[in-house]
Amino acid sequence: MEVILLGIYGFFVWLIFYKFKWLPMNFTAAVITITLPIVAMMALFLLLNIAAPATDDVRAMNYVIPIVPRITGQVTEVPIQPNRPIKKGDVLFKIDPVPFEAAVKAAEATLRGLQDQLKNAAAKKAALTPRIDLAKKRVEQFTALAATGAGKRADLEQAQSDLGNLESEFLAADATEAQAGAQIIKAEADLRSAKFDLEGCVHVAPANGRVANLSLQPGVRATQFATMPVMSFIQEDDPWLLAFYRQNELRYVEPGDEAEIFMKVYPGRIIKCKVDSILWATAQGQLPISGNLPNTQPLVAPEQRIAVRLVTDGKDKDVFLAAGARGGGAIYTNDITAIQILRRVIVRIAAKFDWFVIKHLSALFGAH
Repeated sequence: MEVILLGIYGFFVWLIFYKFKWLPMNFTAAVITITLPIVAMMALFLLLNIAAPATDDVRAMNYVIPIVPRITGQVTEVPIQPNRPIKKGDVLFKIDPVPFEAAVKAAEATLRGLQDQLKNAAAKKAALTPRIDLAKKRVEQFTALAATGAGKRADLEQAQSDLGNLESEFLAADATEAQAGAQIIKAEADLRSAKFDLEGCVHVAPANGRVANLSLQPGVRATQFATMPVMSFIQEDDPWLLAFYRQNELRYVEPGDEAEIFMKVYPGRIIKCKVDSILWATAQGQLPISGNLPNTQPLVAPEQRIAVRLVTDGKDKDVFLAAGARGGGAIYTNDITAIQILRRVIVRIAAKFDWFVIKHLSALFGAH
């Protein structure tokens, strides 16, 4: 772009000083003619780097989810293919369900036994309640007769003994009912856990994406340890598009600003974006929490750049960007918009260069 501008400037210099000779070409005119474009170009690009900052480091990133089964078992089926699109909910692999189905049946049987025990205890309490009421009445009757001397003391004592036995049976049934209720709560939890494990025999895709370098095969014993994933799932639903800038380039950049990028996977194509957010932090700004004083190195580390998250917009909203795709681009702020057309032209010219594939000679001839 600089060459084009200098060419246009040189054309007008030729017209003024040589073609029409409107001004004489002398030492002063020569110095001004040479100095003017240098100063003008420096001022223009300094302003452009603030009003429409550009970068040659735009990266497409995706979440990589380590797939770890929540149960340990023998893999029976892997119906997916590596590096093929996978929809959310598609089956990734299956584990032999036989031991987990047995665990569910055992938990169901235990729960049914406890429920029967609870019903029997409740039924026994219901049967004892009228007998206890009747026994209390007899005790009252025999107490009244004994007080008047019309009844036998032995009958009163027998009635009191019968009432005590019935109340003891009621308390035992009540304790059995309470114990069965508590055990049922635990049995229901065990049953839910067993069903949860059974559902884990079929592992499905957590999102839209693909599996790279698939090595899992039927017959392999998959484990539930977090440090031993069986595959890596590349999520494609929520990609991260990051543009990295020097720290003094972002003074006027705000969320919502328009941006344009070009990626090497799409030579010559301009992808419309907008600024989502700016990560105002770098690793250099992280202060470790410890009792030690910060260690000042003898050499100053290079300045780390600030990441700006972009999101595709407009007709490019659903464009596919491979994880790890690289490119460049620019952000257009709301300041000094008159000169931003120059940045747009530069971005489009730079995008055209991605059509050229340049390799080292050793790559061309297969040399090692």
